[in-house]
Amino acid sequence: INRWVIRPLFNFLSNFIGSKGIVILFLTIIVKILLYPLTFRMLYSQSKMGALKPRIENMKDKFKDDQQKQQMETMKLYREFGVNPMGGCMPMVLQMPIWFALYRFFPAAIEFRQASFLWATDLSSYDVFVRLPFEIPLGFGAHISLFTVLWAVTTLIYTYYNTKHMDMSANPAMKYMQYLMPIFFLGFFNSFASGLTCYLLFSNLFNIGQTIVTKNYII
Repeated sequence: INRWVIRPLFNFLSNFIGSKGIVILFLTIIVKILLYPLTFRMLYSQSKMGALKPRIENMKDKFKDDQQKQQMETMKLYREFGVNPMGGCMPMVLQMPIWFALYRFFPAAIEFRQASFLWATDLSSYDVFVRLPFEIPLGFGAHISLFTVLWAVTTLIYTYYNTKHMDMSANPAMKYMQYLMPIFFLGFFNSFASGLTCYLLFSNLFNIGQTIVTKNYII
């Protein structure tokens, strides 16, 4: 993916754009547009699940003493309205090769060495917004990366907006795990290449806008 897609696209954009940070922005937009069919399917499935949530709640009240009957009637309702409970997950899984490719691309690309953008002085290394007088273990380091913090905050906002209408009563732990994951990854991304965390921040902002427009004006 890096050799035949990401690298040629990056080189093409670099011919016209001097700032590597702006190149990352346009790279994010192009990747998001190419992946939009998968994103649309995910959002469409989530919207259907959200629309059926009141009916499912009524059904649970009606058959609250019979779990098997609840499951049977819920699956019957899903079949009736063409809802795939896994429809919101599969597009995410299919996008994972792109994420892994970008995870490898940003720290390794020589073009990002000493390339500055906003407060980051080197996009191939972590950005330092605040230096700490002590070191936090588990890879966090003695600094705070603003790109990483902003990525975590926008991830929490995106997660809240994207899942507030979803029914997670069958697995309540999953609801809380979605909010805990960005916090867990703070330590990892805080000392990672700021080119990647910059991309992830742009990606989150684009995801939020894409989700609002798709759910409210297209679906």
